[in-house]
Amino acid sequence: MSSHRVVALAYDGLCTFEFGCTVELFALDRPELGVDWYDFRVAAVERGPIRAAGGITVQARYAPGLLRRADTIVIPGWRDADEEPPAALLALIRAAHRRGARLCSICSGVFVLAAAGVLDGQRVTTHWRYADRLARRYPRIQVEPDALYIDNGQVITSAGSAAGLDMLLHLVRRDYGARVGNLVAQRLVVPPHRAGGQAQVLPRPMPADEAGRLARLMDWLRRHPAGPHTVASMAGRAAMSPRTLQRQFQDATGLGPTEWLTRERIAIARDLLESPLPLAQVAERAGFGSEESLRHHFRRLLDTSPGAYRKAFLVAGASVD
Repeated sequence: MSSHRVVALAYDGLCTFEFGCTVELFALDRPELGVDWYDFRVAAVERGPIRAAGGITVQARYAPGLLRRADTIVIPGWRDADEEPPAALLALIRAAHRRGARLCSICSGVFVLAAAGVLDGQRVTTHWRYADRLARRYPRIQVEPDALYIDNGQVITSAGSAAGLDMLLHLVRRDYGARVGNLVAQRLVVPPHRAGGQAQVLPRPMPADEAGRLARLMDWLRRHPAGPHTVASMAGRAAMSPRTLQRQFQDATGLGPTEWLTRERIAIARDLLESPLPLAQVAERAGFGSEESLRHHFRRLLDTSPGAYRKAFLVAGASVD
């Protein structure tokens, strides 16, 4: 990949956290990664200093016309979900969509994409507070309020605040592979991967002792993904009943223990596929046991095959160790 240009929108009433996450991911120099990093720019929707949350102002160098030369456009929220975005901005969004630019929204930024008409017929998400409003206003859009982020290929939408960071890290993994994504996450001191399908709102907090046992179990499973892990064996290691383990996994991640483990194994397999390791060994080390099982879950969760993922990673210009 060479000089992939990411343009973030800035607007009066800017959502500072969402904007800051975008800057942190794409604007910092990362020479330690050994890849050609993004060309990041900021385009202002309005002229003049832009007021942002927290009493600060932002002055962007570029006008909205820069969107015409963007490979990826990030909309870090929108100042008012009930305010129609400027017509000129919507025209630029539609033009970018027609030419194949990647469009990404965080939180209420989805209302800009919806107003531009580029989400019709697609699955999208947003902050749970806005989900019903979005669905009522745009009935042609399939709103999924429980997802952290949804990747439709050209259009990626995320829920509020921290879920935007998950989506942005997902984009890095998509563009550069799991190894680079993990290194960026380490620099941010955040978990390298939260699946987009995890729940936004967790039903109830866990008692401290159960939370500690569950966290230790998760760490152990990440270090030992291979083996016939069952709900019963995982419950035994966590010193819980199977029923309690199921409930605690659901409360903590929005997933059952078996599905959570499968997604962790997929993340490990993606990392291994960036090396020349034979596919059979990738499947074994990631805990799938067979190439057939690896292919099945890879296609189910990523809509691609392990071979296609490895080929796409190599074509993108990354190197394997």
